[in-house]
This record gives sequence, structure tokens and C-alpha cells, in this order.
Amino acid sequence: MLIRRFKGRAASMLLLSLIVPLHSQQPPAWKDPSPHITQFLTVDKNVRLEVLDWGGSGRPLVLLAGGGDTAHVFDDFAPKLTPTFHVYGITRRGFGESGFSPENYGADRLGDDLLAVLDALKLKKPILVGHSLGGEEMSSVATRYPNRVSALVYLEAGYPYAFDNGKGPTMKDFEDARKLMPSAPTPSETDPALASFNAFQQAYTRAMGFTYPEGELRQQFTTTPDGRVGKERDFPGGAVLLQGMKKYANIPVPALAIFAIPHAQPKWMTDSADPKVLEAAKASSAAIDALTTRQAKAFEVGVPTAHVVRLPGADHYVYLSNEADVLREMKSFLSTLR
Repeated sequence: MLIRRFKGRAASMLLLSLIVPLHSQQPPAWKDPSPHITQFLTVDKNVRLEVLDWGGSGRPLVLLAGGGDTAHVFDDFAPKLTPTFHVYGITRRGFGESGFSPENYGADRLGDDLLAVLDALKLKKPILVGHSLGGEEMSSVATRYPNRVSALVYLEAGYPYAFDNGKGPTMKDFEDARKLMPSAPTPSETDPALASFNAFQQAYTRAMGFTYPEGELRQQFTTTPDGRVGKERDFPGGAVLLQGMKKYANIPVPALAIFAIPHAQPKWMTDSADPKVLEAAKASSAAIDALTTRQAKAFEVGVPTAHVVRLPGADHYVYLSNEADVLREMKSFLSTLR
């Protein structure tokens, strides 16, 4: 799945039969344990973006979240980079605590937002690391202003919204393949998996094999007075996220592109006793893997200076499912930069 569904996230996270009941109790006030400083920077009229700063030493490195996510999705990953880099994360307009305006919305508008943050922070030639749709912003900036960045890292982000020279699959191809995926079970409001955010993380790990940082889950869902996971938030950016896409056919700066090939199938699918679910999972997985294989090859041939890595059995959230592999590949690639 290349872009997260904005509705039904809770359903996609859970296989309820795998969850051991947990009882809720009045929780203490929650404090984000990730060692970042939060600030809000103006990038457009009436639009401020949330920017996280994890600190660190070395050249600047900016993390860009995938579609529907906030910068808090990197709460656990970012600190692993601070021994070598000064790490920042940006929540794009229309999501999380960032402001929103639909005026002139599109790929290059998102790229301009990124440039405005770089200017405000006075970052010179940072490394940009984008997950999923974050690849669109990176390609927008790098193709228009290649002297503004030193390198790009595409974490399952080198798809047609980021690189399309007409020789690979289209985004419609991927969306058609994603439609073959079976729907996950929907939890009820009283389900024990929603008793707390910790229980929610456990549920997601059982169903998918990895989990989100708690800070990201708290961005995506409300919290009830007794500490349960509440309703999913409806961010205004979700309705326009794919508007104004462009075809970027040239990546003129050093680039690392990591693809999950073949993609991992979530446990709730592979462990299902329903033959229809298993059949749909097999069909969707085969279709997505075939398209991803074509896209990785198109990227490799179309950008001969890029280093393309294929990680078998990784999830689309490759930096969460295969953190050590991603860190290793990034370290190897970034060590070659001047």
C-alpha cells in the first residue's frame, strides 16, 4: 500500500482475535518521551507547519512523513540518526498540528513549504529523507533547486509521484492493485485493544509485526477522558493530498531509493482462516510486487547515478519494519557524500 488510507486506520491495524484483553484504568497525563523540541514555522499565508528538532551533531537531515502521517511517526527512528546528523522532521500542511490552506495546493506547493522551512531554520544543503508520499516533496525541491540539497533518501518513496519517466507503472496501476486487498476487521469502541494506546500498539504489533510510535498514534486518534483510544481524526489535507501531482523524470542529486520487494503481508491476512481473505491477499500482493519491481527497475535505469536497494519481506513502512536494514543502507550511502 503506497499511501495510507485516511479512514479506517484502526481497522487496518487490528486482528482482534489475536489480542489479549486488557483493562483500562485512569491514566496519568501522557508526555511524549521522544527527545525532540517542537516549533511552528510560517510557510504561507495563515499556514504554520509543525517542525520537530531531535538535535544531534553533523550535517542537517530532514525527515518527511508519508501521506496521512505526521513527523511524530519518526519519534523512534530519528534518535538513531542523531549521533551523525542534526535531525529534523516536518508535518506537512493539512495534517496533525500543522495549518492548512487548499490554495494552489499541489506537489510544488508542498515543495515550497519544505523550502520555507529550510530557509527559516537556515539549513544549508540538508539531506532529505522521505517516506512514501514524502518522495514527492523531495523530487519537487531537487528537480527545481538541486543546489539546495546534498542528497535524497527515498524510503518506499520512489513511486510515480516522485519519479515517472513514462517507462514504469502509473499511480492508477498501484491504486487498482491496492483495491484488491481484503478489508481488515473493524474494532468496536469497547474493544480491549482500544483500552489504551499501549494496548493499541500491542494490537498493531500482533496484527502487522511492527507498530507506530505512541506519539504518532496520539496525533491520529483522540483520547477519551479515561485514556482509551478514541475516534480517528479527520485531517483536512486528506481530501486533497493527491491533487496537483507532477511527473518528475530527473533526479539531479545523489539518491538512495529503498523498495520493499516483495512486500510483507500483514499477519492478520496470512493467519486468516477465511479462504476469501487469503485469496484476495495473494492476488493483491502479487499485483503490488509486480508493479513495485517494475518501478524499482525504471528508477534504476532512469536515474543511473542512484543507488537502488530492494529489501525482501519489508513493509511499506520499511523504516519501522526493517529499521536495522534501513539504517545500515543509509549509513553506507551517506558516508560517500562529500
